[in-house]
Amino acid sequence: MSASQRLRRLGALVGAGALLVSLAACSSASDASSATITDGKLTIATGEPAYYPYVIDDAPESGEGFEAAVAYAIAEELGFAADDVVWVRTTFEAAIQPGPKDFDFNLQQYTITEERAQNVDFSIPYYSTPQAVITVEGSAAANATSLADLKELRIAAAAATTSFDSIEETIQPTGGALSFNNNDDAKLALETGAVDAIVVDLPTAFYLTAVELTGGKIIGQLPASAGISDEWGLVLTKDSALTESVNEALQSLIDSGRLQEIIDTWLGSDQGAPVLQ
Repeated sequence: MSASQRLRRLGALVGAGALLVSLAACSSASDASSATITDGKLTIATGEPAYYPYVIDDAPESGEGFEAAVAYAIAEELGFAADDVVWVRTTFEAAIQPGPKDFDFNLQQYTITEERAQNVDFSIPYYSTPQAVITVEGSAAANATSLADLKELRIAAAAATTSFDSIEETIQPTGGALSFNNNDDAKLALETGAVDAIVVDLPTAFYLTAVELTGGKIIGQLPASAGISDEWGLVLTKDSALTESVNEALQSLIDSGRLQEIIDTWLGSDQGAPVLQ
């Protein structure tokens, strides 16, 4: 075989390979589109309200904020234009109950747990965060530096969250963990002195103490608790036909480094939040 023949053959093989890759991508996008609850649309759910820094100004359609940006990046990987993304709202608890959903996937800081996975599908993790204890100046918790210092205090978190579970498992306050409907209610209880400290995920802790709480202070991070994951996943209907495609899209974002870029853009570092012992 002459050199020119080899080049022509190599060109044909490369062209065929590119065609196969293109066809696979089109097939993947087509599969995703046909698996959604509305043909040609990707319906994504978040909370009501959706909080900074995960969604800016409670407007996920802007693509501004960590989870809003992740959602649109996944949509793009699945072959959906931004105009084909439809947003709906759910409560935290409703989305992880068994049964049909009015969304294709939901993201509002859902920690992946075995118990929840009995009712819904989870994607592979898109973020991992520790829990943090925060308070305000003048609180009984203001000078706390250890888990022992917190044990006799009133510690609260939003109900049915990893934050609440972490209080019970890691701090184990004498009076038990106190629960509120959401982070806003827990924050108000802290501001009014009804509780001494609250537990939230670390990015939320940085935001609340820097922006929303007068005299806000991060006491520290909670060490990882046995059986409590800090990994967040997208929530899908149990045995969803879309789960595999979503996982492939997320893995592509991880492999390309794009997910890390989104994390770096929207979420702070853990400096200034020592691990409590």
